[in-house]
Amino acid sequence: MDLPAPLAWLLDEAGSSPGPDWFLAELGGRLLADGLPLAGGALTVAVPHPIIARRTWLWRAETGAVIEALGFAGGPLNQAGRDWLAELGPVQEDTIGPEPDSPVLGWAGTRPFGPAEAGRLRQAARFAAAPLAALTARAALAALLEAYLGRRSAARVQAGALRRGTGETIRAALLCADLRDFTALSEATEPAAMIAALDAWFDRVAGAVHAFGGEVLKFIGDGVLAIFPVTGAPAEACEAALRAVVAARAGMAHLDAVRQTEGLPPLPFGAALHLGEMLWGNIGAADRLDFTAIGPAVNLVSRLEGLCRPLGRSVLISGAVAAETTTALIPLGEHLLRGIADPCAVFTLPED
Repeated sequence: MDLPAPLAWLLDEAGSSPGPDWFLAELGGRLLADGLPLAGGALTVAVPHPIIARRTWLWRAETGAVIEALGFAGGPLNQAGRDWLAELGPVQEDTIGPEPDSPVLGWAGTRPFGPAEAGRLRQAARFAAAPLAALTARAALAALLEAYLGRRSAARVQAGALRRGTGETIRAALLCADLRDFTALSEATEPAAMIAALDAWFDRVAGAVHAFGGEVLKFIGDGVLAIFPVTGAPAEACEAALRAVVAARAGMAHLDAVRQTEGLPPLPFGAALHLGEMLWGNIGAADRLDFTAIGPAVNLVSRLEGLCRPLGRSVLISGAVAAETTTALIPLGEHLLRGIADPCAVFTLPED
């Protein structure tokens, strides 16, 4: 039996689509070429994620461009797609599956769809069920891996870099941050309140890192290791790291003010910045692996962060970062760091 071109594509090729965005654009283009009066399309899938409840891809027929909208808890699964399509024209939606959180595929027309055209869209939705099942499973896996491993490690796992001992060298501005007096605070605080305090701390520092283009590599107890990879001039990565640490410090000042009104103690912290190369490696036992950062740059930024308390500063910056930035910094002299052979020139922010 000869099938219309869009249905044949759904049956034979769509399951190997690189992602839901590409799938939507390709299907929309094929339906448009088959004579359907489409102005745009929307595909919404539910994802298992701590914050994001659903992902919606929006395709505009006029340009072929696809953008993504993230949805959080509350509201219908397909609300973002439905609202966007309604601005383009008459809307037809189909749920791809029997479950409440099944994918939703919607289209906007340049004019109202006739009965035959609506039937062709429903038929396309039925044929889309199998390839969408594969795509949504991959999207769910990607969301889980990114939530627990971070973008960099998740991408390596999905690409099949699973062998122990493999790694990559990354030149970056490194940020190491750590709460002060965490042990004493945890002994005097209920576990649930301690977890809430840790979450609030991590929200501030990780939010600042991500806002300025950085990546959180590891949460280690009450500590964070993040990087701002050098993709152009090293100064760009250093400036981004400096802006992130200033934003994190402002966020923590606000959090401490809120905690004070609640009769809770502040959460003092230390943070250090350094520029250098590190090895992001896949290590562990034969049946339990993890990604970790190793190398002289990691050692130095960790030791530099440990110098925050003795120097009475919340932010310390290495000479390597200071040499790449035009930000006004205060020199604190050269200091010997435990396990580091050469003294390190140390700087801090004027407001610290």
